[in-house]
Amino acid sequence: MRHRNAGNKLGRNTSHRRALLRNMVTSVILEDRIQTTVAKAKAVRPLIEKMITLGKKGDVHSRRQALAYLMTDISVTRLFEVVAPRYGDRQGGYLRIVRAGFRKGDGGETAFIELLGAEKQLDAKREKRDEIKAKKRAELEKQMEESKKEETSAEAAA
Repeated sequence: MRHRNAGNKLGRNTSHRRALLRNMVTSVILEDRIQTTVAKAKAVRPLIEKMITLGKKGDVHSRRQALAYLMTDISVTRLFEVVAPRYGDRQGGYLRIVRAGFRKGDGGETAFIELLGAEKQLDAKREKRDEIKAKKRAELEKQMEESKKEETSAEAAA
């Protein structure tokens, strides 16, 4: 019987599962959005919400509790200075889980887990990434044109 045994084991032993969840909580706080499996997203949701609640308290004890769980000092400062103030008047429900289809390799169902209210930051990241891609594409096309010119000049000389 599984009475009073809450939580998923995710096919890992206790220490591995704890490390996985701590890393995922830290990543969500730092990046605002990560892609993972649906089961992991559902398992990490209550932990992230507890961290945001600690961030909303804002006292020294809460900061030390967050430091004990999160993996980096940068994530703790971001939690208390950027993430938690977004949800000052909100009573829970800080996350969104969006299903994203199935992985090609093993067919695992994937999902995005993201913080609500982070759309502006995510859009800015996306625009920056698109600009970098466009710049690389332009450089590559320029190199291709130069190599074609060299080939035609070499053929004409031969």
